[in-house]
Order: sequence, then C-alpha cells, then structure tokens
Amino acid sequence: MILSSNSCDAQSSHSLRQNDFLQCMSLHLPNNTGISSSVVYTPNDASYLSILLSSVRSLRFRSSSTPRPQVIVTPFEESQIQTTVLCARENGMQIRIRSGGHDYEGLSYTSQVPFVVLDLFNFSEVNIDVDQKTAWVGAGAIIGQLYYRISQTSRTLAFPAGACPTVGVGGLFSGGGYGPMLRKFGLAADNIIDARIIDVNGRILDRKSMGEDLFWAIRGGGGSSFGVITAWKLKLVTVPETLTIFSVGRTLEQNATQLVHKWQYIAPNLDEDILLSISIGPVNSSGAAGGGKTIQANFNSVYLGGVDKLLPLLDQSFPELGVRREDCTEVSWMQSALFFGGYSLQVSPEVVTSRNPEIRSTLPITRYYFKAKLDYVQEPISIEGFEGMWKLLLEREANMGELLVVPYGGKMKEISETALPFPHRAGNLYKIQQLAYWEESGAVASERSISWSRKLHDYMTPYVSKSPRASYMNYRDLDLGVNNNGDGKTTSYAQASVWGLKYFKNNFKRLVQIKTKVDPTNFFRNEQSIPSLYSKSPSKNN
Repeated sequence: MILSSNSCDAQSSHSLRQNDFLQCMSLHLPNNTGISSSVVYTPNDASYLSILLSSVRSLRFRSSSTPRPQVIVTPFEESQIQTTVLCARENGMQIRIRSGGHDYEGLSYTSQVPFVVLDLFNFSEVNIDVDQKTAWVGAGAIIGQLYYRISQTSRTLAFPAGACPTVGVGGLFSGGGYGPMLRKFGLAADNIIDARIIDVNGRILDRKSMGEDLFWAIRGGGGSSFGVITAWKLKLVTVPETLTIFSVGRTLEQNATQLVHKWQYIAPNLDEDILLSISIGPVNSSGAAGGGKTIQANFNSVYLGGVDKLLPLLDQSFPELGVRREDCTEVSWMQSALFFGGYSLQVSPEVVTSRNPEIRSTLPITRYYFKAKLDYVQEPISIEGFEGMWKLLLEREANMGELLVVPYGGKMKEISETALPFPHRAGNLYKIQQLAYWEESGAVASERSISWSRKLHDYMTPYVSKSPRASYMNYRDLDLGVNNNGDGKTTSYAQASVWGLKYFKNNFKRLVQIKTKVDPTNFFRNEQSIPSLYSKSPSKNN
C-alpha cells in the first residue's frame, strides 16, 4: 500500500496526540489510580475491544471499518473525568460521552477525528429517598437498573422513562426521555429536579451553581453538548399497586386499517391513565389474500389501575377494538416495565439490571441492524394514506419493517413547548417512528434497507408536521443535517439550524445562546451537537 504524505502526516499527528494525551493522564491521575489500572485503555490493551463493543448497541457500528477511539477512559470518580476533559482539551482530542451506547447514529462512540470515549458505566449507583420521593441516579446507569432499584424499595413509586431496559439514563434523560407513562407524567426530563455536570473548565456544578439556563438546556437539549453529566436527581411519581396491560393484534383481514384510522381520534383523547400505542408491520400469514404476507397492527396498552376500571373505559371509547378481559393482565409497575421492555412476565425482573442480559429482549431494535426515522402527526391521516404505508411495508420481509405509533395528549399537551428544549407538546396527536430492520451484514444490505427507510420517509411527507418537519433528538437521524466536525472547523447557526429546528423548533436559538456562554470554544461537539457561535474550536497542531 502506498500512502500519500498527507495521510502519513495525519497518522503521525494522531499518534502524537494520543501519546501526549496519555502522558497528560498519567501526570494528573492520582498515583493510586495509575494509567493502566482499569481506567485508561488503548488499542494495545487486551480488553480494549471488549470494553468498546460492550455498549455498542447498534449492529451497524460494530464492524471493524467503524472508526474507533484512540483511548477509552472508564472513570470511577468525578476527578478522573475532570482529568480527561483537561487532557483532551490540551491535546486536541474530541470526547465522546457514552452512558448506555444506544445513540441511533453511534455518536457516543464513533468519530471521524481523533477522539476519546469517556464511558460512564461505573457511574451507575441509584440512591432512593422514599420519604421525599426522590432518587439520585448515576449517568452511567441503565433504566433497567433504575426501575429495579425503585421496585425493590416501593410498590407504589415509579419513574416515567423509556421502554428498552439497557438504554443509559445519561443520554435518555438529557434528550427528553419518553415512555409508557408519558401521558400521565410527561417525559423523564419533566421530572428531573437537579443534576451534576462537569463543564469545559473542569468545574463540578449542580443546579444551583450551574444556573437555570444550563439546567434547562441539559433536560432535553442533549447533555453532551454542554459537559459531562455524572448524575441526575429525579422526582419519583406515585402509581397504583395494580396496573393493567394488554396486547391485541389485528391484521388487514381483521379490519386493521379501519382500526388504526379510528385510533387517531381516540388514543390522544383517552384518560391520561391509559397509553394505547400501536406497532405495525408485515407478517407472514396463510390468511392473507393469495397467501404470503399481510400487515398486522398490535395495539399495546398500559393502564394505571385494575382491569375492572379499564374495560368500561375501552367499551365506551373504542368498542371496535374488542378488548376482552382475557386479553388483559393485572401487573405491578415493574412487571409492566418487563412487558414494554420485550420480556415475558415469567422472567425475573432482575434481568433488566444487566447491561448485556443472557435472556434477550424480543424488541427488534435490540436484535437486528436498523435505521430509524421519526415524524409527528398533527392531523389524522386518511385511510388512503395508511394504505400507501402498508404497500411500502409489504416490500420488506416479514418483521423487517415497523411503524411504532405513540399517542400524545394528556400531560404532554399541558406542558409549554418552551418549558424544556423538547418542544413537541400540544398540537401533536402522535409520533410515528419508522424502522427498517435487516439481518445481513455488509454495505449492500445496509444501503438497501436505508434506502427503503428514506423512501418511506419521503412518502410520509404530506401527512406529518411541517415548517419544520419535526423530529426527536433521541431518535437521532444524520440524514437531517450535520455540523462541520473536523479540526479547526466551525458550524454556522444557519447550517446547524437545518437539523436543530427539527429537533428543538424555536428553542434551538436559546440552546445556541447557552452553549456559546458555557462552552465558547465548542469543545464538546459532534455531528449534531449544539454549536457555539463565536469561537473556533481549539485544535492542537493547527
């Protein structure tokens, strides 16, 4: 192989930065920590690859061709994070902050420039104050650990966050964080009352010392744009001892199209104690016209109460769905989390505390390569509109395409769109996530499925929000636009607005103002980080 002089120079520069970074870490870490004592890893260390891949949740980014960090730092103490920030700044290394590793585009562990992964999995402690109904949780904890710890403390305390148990709270909460109880309690971020963050200058700040602007920004605006969040303080919520869950499937031959169409008028207006979501996709079916595949809509629900109260509500509001008592199961809140996390109720709840559980979730997103896109629907879609979606879904193999449809209303429409950076509140009937799954590795299979996801997304255009066509940061999609991320490059407000207004609407301007104040040199950055307006990014050897 013949390398150009520019390529050789770049490799040499990257190697120098890495060596200088390691020397800096060795100099500043306490002697009892040491550069090699389970805190700092380079590609020369035997455990480097296993640590890197342990929290790479998207199969698209597990291949050897994916750019890998020069260094992985797995701190046990906040002082080690301070040192990492200091040494990365001094040596022109970007930091990618990883909590659970579920970033849809892999931005918590990949980069095209020299970078360090700061992996927070050791920051996973959960401390609950039952009397005050609060909890402190480390940013490296996964939501399964949080849920299980709460359930072991009380049968009537809970927290409204996501469904997938292995998602890290650091990224989930800082992007908003929605789950099965959003219509009752709002987002996870709506229920955060304090935090600890290490800023670009290495200061450890809580809500009082960081100020209300920064505290606002990190609850829905993406924490990794502003610093390293190490812990969240949560306001726990009270739920009944008994909840009710059900999942009923209806195919096209069982009137699924008409049921989904009517659902739009019902689900966003139901009692806030009910979430009735839908997962829709192609399935094999001998009952389909001509055999082969059909579309199946699975109506999945949780109700904060017993079945005797739920059934009359459904009979009155949505009798066409035909939910029967035998479809319903009364459960605890922890069991409802198992249900939405893709587990059987017969499985021990402790399974959700593992970052890499031996018993795998049935959620497709945890099993396959995938590409996701998201839209918000503000006016009911016509039957003809849905039929066009079904046609596209039937282009996929059985179970390899999915629409996940979640209703809003309830608490979500009561909260102002400027209360937090997450602006998608009143005026949205539901959100519809579009997912392509595939099993085969390689660029050809990947491009085929990603192209299909873009085709479906294009088809959705007339039916979804406009000006902007809104999306959700935690379902990150680099197709929406990216920043300039190379050394010494800056990103204009106009360039970042292309994607930023879709995620944050008019809140984007305030986020940029706060970013410019707290991180003026734009040290904490990635392809879709909030940009700083006034200063060029510092870069060694530039």
